[in-house]
Amino acid sequence: MAVTALLMMPAEARHRHRHHEPLTPRVEQPLTPRAEQSLKPRGGKRLKPRRHRSVTPKQAQQKTLPPLPLPADVPVHGPGISGSGPAIPVPEPRPADAANTAGAPDRSDEEKSRQEKQALPEPSAPEPSTDTESEPEPPAVAPTPTPKPDVAEPEAQPPAVAPQPPHKPADADDKKMLPDPRSADLPDEKMPAEEVACRERLKTLGVEFEEHKAESQFEIGCSIPYPIVLKTLGKSVAIAPGTELNCKMAEATARFAANVIQPAAKAEFGADLQSIGQASAFVCRPRNGTRKLSEHAFGNALDIASFTLSDGKKIEVGPAPPEKDAKFLNAVRKAACGPFKTVLGPGADPDHSLHFHLDLEPRRHGGTFCQ
Repeated sequence: MAVTALLMMPAEARHRHRHHEPLTPRVEQPLTPRAEQSLKPRGGKRLKPRRHRSVTPKQAQQKTLPPLPLPADVPVHGPGISGSGPAIPVPEPRPADAANTAGAPDRSDEEKSRQEKQALPEPSAPEPSTDTESEPEPPAVAPTPTPKPDVAEPEAQPPAVAPQPPHKPADADDKKMLPDPRSADLPDEKMPAEEVACRERLKTLGVEFEEHKAESQFEIGCSIPYPIVLKTLGKSVAIAPGTELNCKMAEATARFAANVIQPAAKAEFGADLQSIGQASAFVCRPRNGTRKLSEHAFGNALDIASFTLSDGKKIEVGPAPPEKDAKFLNAVRKAACGPFKTVLGPGADPDHSLHFHLDLEPRRHGGTFCQ
């Protein structure tokens, strides 16, 4: 860096001589042999203004270096410069300096350019160019799309799907009735002896009945191989409407009417039992809320809704009958548990609040279920 400063000093001296500027009191360092060569005065050649170039960080660092101090007792001599003191001895030029003598004028121009650059202020950050093209403004009116010709487009057809089998409800098996061995009962060509004997007993009791064709529904499981339709329960007690039962249930009902209901009516009301109003006999259905077939599905159950006396009084089964009616109904209901294996009525459940349910469902050890 010291050598660079020494090289720059002669050019500065020549520049000041040309413009007749006084030297600063600062004493310059000894010039290099190349700088002591005679300076050629430049003619009327004017320096062309140089375009501004961007300065690299390295050049900026070189510009800001302060000048090195020179010895105070070394005067500077040159054309047009006055001063006193002995002349500075000039060493003989080296071969490399002699070769570079031809390019001295060009270097002098470069030295002047460097001096001018030092006087210029530091370049500021480049401003954003204004020559960049601005984005085009959107049109004032949105372009209207070109109308398409009125051509009917083919409708999209759904993909072909293989036919699916009919959906089977998830609870289909849950609705199927539980098997019952009586569902397989079918009539024989000849009526069994037990059925014949039952009919003879009914005739002895004065029961009027009619034979009915066999009932069988395999889908559900209902079956009565030898049903009968009751007209009366004895010589003086009717039953309506016509009641389809198996013979065993018909006989149990006729005996219960003669042995229990008739005496209870005479004792409580002083009148004979004239008729019984039934609500249900043979019905092919399951028990409510279950998958088990009802005893009605085999003609083995009877629902009694009312009793009519010889004086015309009608006693209906219900949750809150009159006091005398309630006494009669309670006596009949209590006596039914035994001759029948199942007895249900008001208070047992909502389905039996308006009738007595009587059936001969077979139970273990001849047990009963009465509520």
